[in-house]
Amino acid sequence: MSDTGGVREVKSAARTVELLEVLAARGDRPARLQELADQLSVPRSSMYALLQTLISRGWVRTDVTGSLYGIGISALLTGTSYLDSDPRVRAVRPFLDQASEALGETIHLGRLDGMDVAYLATRESHAYLRTISRVGRRLPAHAGALGKALLAERPDEALPPGPYPALTPNTRTTRASLTADLAATRERGHAVDREESVTGIVGFGFALRYDTPALDAISCSVPVARLTPEHEERIVAVMREVRAGIEGAAPGLARAPHWR
Repeated sequence: MSDTGGVREVKSAARTVELLEVLAARGDRPARLQELADQLSVPRSSMYALLQTLISRGWVRTDVTGSLYGIGISALLTGTSYLDSDPRVRAVRPFLDQASEALGETIHLGRLDGMDVAYLATRESHAYLRTISRVGRRLPAHAGALGKALLAERPDEALPPGPYPALTPNTRTTRASLTADLAATRERGHAVDREESVTGIVGFGFALRYDTPALDAISCSVPVARLTPEHEERIVAVMREVRAGIEGAAPGLARAPHWR
């Protein structure tokens, strides 16, 4: 039995969710029937029936030959409704616009989900900057400014023992190095990611304390080539001001549901 509050897990529902998660994780690599059956340890006939059911409802798509499978458009529509229905995301969006206009750099809103950060909103840089952190993507919390800002709001004892996966040569992969960085984050009041998640990119992350402990954070990402000491100082000043504005608006969220 899974951790479902003492309620017996519905096996067919769990299998459906697992299948969708597998297809979503594959990105632009479609899967074949036998691959999916093997990965989920499901009989081929049962997997085929499940796929056909999900295709008919738009959750899975298939190619013209009917032999390749990928995530369907209903997943996108449901994900969009998550963002549209979240009052915190709606409240933060105008402040992201404010930070983007003031700095001309890429601004993100992210939410902690276990040891990952899910990106909920992005304002792209005025200059082209390709990053992996588009809306809906996930990034290990230990590797980026958003994640480290949020991990710093929690006791170090909650961290897994490690080692942690390396995204770049600069990623902090040991518990000792991460806890030292989180201590510095608490002292300065924001997190810094110096090419730890993406080579050539520096990020500055700020936890939003309208929840305790904070679940959401905002960040600014800038190419190393554009980052001078003066620009860094301005980024930190603007982002602190934007955070204060968001947290100042937080009392209006008091009646919003607190999801678990």
